[in-house]
Amino acid sequence: MARLAGMPTTVSAEEFDAAVERALEEVPSALLDLLDNCVVLVEDEPDADDPDLLGYYDGTPLTERDTQYSGVLPDRIVIFRGPLQRMCESTEELVDEITVTVVHEIAHFFGIDDRRLHDLGWD
Repeated sequence: MARLAGMPTTVSAEEFDAAVERALEEVPSALLDLLDNCVVLVEDEPDADDPDLLGYYDGTPLTERDTQYSGVLPDRIVIFRGPLQRMCESTEELVDEITVTVVHEIAHFFGIDDRRLHDLGWD
């Protein structure tokens, strides 16, 4: 069936989760090994006050951790299924946007801000 221009791409939760897993596999293992005390989660939708949010990092960036950093709950990277599917018109575009979002949020874990990500072409 042909897709109409401007229509969102919908995949199953399992397919979406698999795309997130593949995006994580594309991150060099040397960086993933440094992703300490951090979990990656997929949720359906962000809070209503920011419905277009694709993902976010919640925690203490690696660059801000000091000797007092211990015994804390894991940091979280959350990827939002709904907004990503709504913004993409093909499965290929969706997979690409998932990868960009995962890399973007991992970068925040390492203390890289949005401006630097933009300069590096990750926006």
